Amino acid sequence: MKNVLLVGDSIRAGYDKSVKKTLEGRANIILPNESGRFAAYVLRNLHEFYKGTGIKNEDIDIIHWNAGLWDCLRMFEEDVQTPIDMYAYYIDRICKRIKNLYPDAKVIFATSTSVISERMSVNFKRYNEEIEEYNKTAVEIVKKYGFEVNDLYALSKSLPEEAHSDAVHYYTPMGTKAFTLQVLSHLKPLLGITEEFEYKEEMYTAKPHGI
Repeated sequence: MKNVLLVGDSIRAGYDKSVKKTLEGRANIILPNESGRFAAYVLRNLHEFYKGTGIKNEDIDIIHWNAGLWDCLRMFEEDVQTPIDMYAYYIDRICKRIKNLYPDAKVIFATSTSVISERMSVNFKRYNEEIEEYNKTAVEIVKKYGFEVNDLYALSKSLPEEAHSDAVHYYTPMGTKAFTLQVLSHLKPLLGITEEFEYKEEMYTAKPHGI
């Protein structure tokens, strides 16, 4: 079976277990035990997210990753955590790192999802306008490296408010299924899967990060 590494922030946690459960017996889904947080953290820890699994760099066949929501976060009415030019720098570095460590892997970059800004505290704030700018910046970079793009932002904008579990996350049956199915739609062709199979839900139940 092919090895698929899912890297990302707490949005990833809303679909990763369902992806793993649905693809059981068809692919080995590798889930880091921690959030990917922000872009600089992904750059530092990408090769360590599967430490202890016995998986080597050359064993990774597909990487599905995202970074951005922690970067555009504004705390205590201050500036964003990672200025967009620095974010671009780190996204480019991550792309180079992926090409260096996993030259044969197929790579999918997922855009950051939308939020309900008015439901967030002024001390912990994100704005969709800024998320869109960060997404645009990242997409322009990853495409230069030939990476596929999974537009989870567009999907999130199409979902009703009931799909949200809070202002940031989508830990609901509706949200989990929507994100899982879209991730699967990108993974299946790379896994050589053509047949239809049953969606198997596994909800994220731990306390979310990023509120």
